[in-house]
Amino acid sequence: MKTATDMTYFASADGDLAYREAGSGDPLVLIHSGFTDHRVFDAVIPALARTHRVIAPDVRGHGASANATRPFRWPDDLAALLRHLDAGPAVLAGVSMGGVIVSDTLLEHPELVRAAVVAGASTGEFQDTDPWHREIQAETARCLAAGDIEGWLKAFLSFVPGPHRTLEVDPEIPRRLTEMALNTLSKHTPGEKDWHVRVTDTWSRVPKIDVPVLTLNGALDTPDVLAAAQRLADTVRDGRSVLIEGTAHYPMMEKPEEFTAAITDFLRTL
Repeated sequence: MKTATDMTYFASADGDLAYREAGSGDPLVLIHSGFTDHRVFDAVIPALARTHRVIAPDVRGHGASANATRPFRWPDDLAALLRHLDAGPAVLAGVSMGGVIVSDTLLEHPELVRAAVVAGASTGEFQDTDPWHREIQAETARCLAAGDIEGWLKAFLSFVPGPHRTLEVDPEIPRRLTEMALNTLSKHTPGEKDWHVRVTDTWSRVPKIDVPVLTLNGALDTPDVLAAAQRLADTVRDGRSVLIEGTAHYPMMEKPEEFTAAITDFLRTL
């Protein structure tokens, strides 16, 4: 049995993609948020690996995985990894960017998905209207384009408390996010070509999703994120939603026991 500290590489069609495995049993794939890597799940992997084969990849361009050198789509990378590992159909669980990857994979490769957990996200066609969220997104984009890493980090870390709190959380959480984000940023240069091809026509296809879907969110996340997640749960054929109190965009780090319990309860129903 592999432990959560074992790193393996999959030779994709465009460079090596890194992933870690722990446990055994039915596959459960954990997909991290943007600018981070698989380590955002460090606090929940041990408990989930007691009953499942946990697979935690680094998304292309993040962590230890290769950058893109040609057009690619997130769900195609994930599908290639699942086929390589003979791990489909699997339960997919993603947070933020990872949640978008999960919903994209549900639409593009449904045969590989047994059930899904979408946290802090809905589909890739999510529309921001919340002023706080739009201001933070604009600031991160401005700082990134200008190479202002300090300014970018300050804006990026605003998602930890969310719009309803100041940064009065366990300081270990922003420290670890900073470490992961700086590692991912070091792989890229300002103004480099974005090869990512986005999945479109998502909301019109969501009603066709026929596997169980759990939307799992921190109750202190932005109103837009929570509303879009509820829309996703209401639109799929078998949708459920859970809110974790006292946390915002990173419940797996701030409230790992509650995050694990919500996923475990969902897995028991499958």
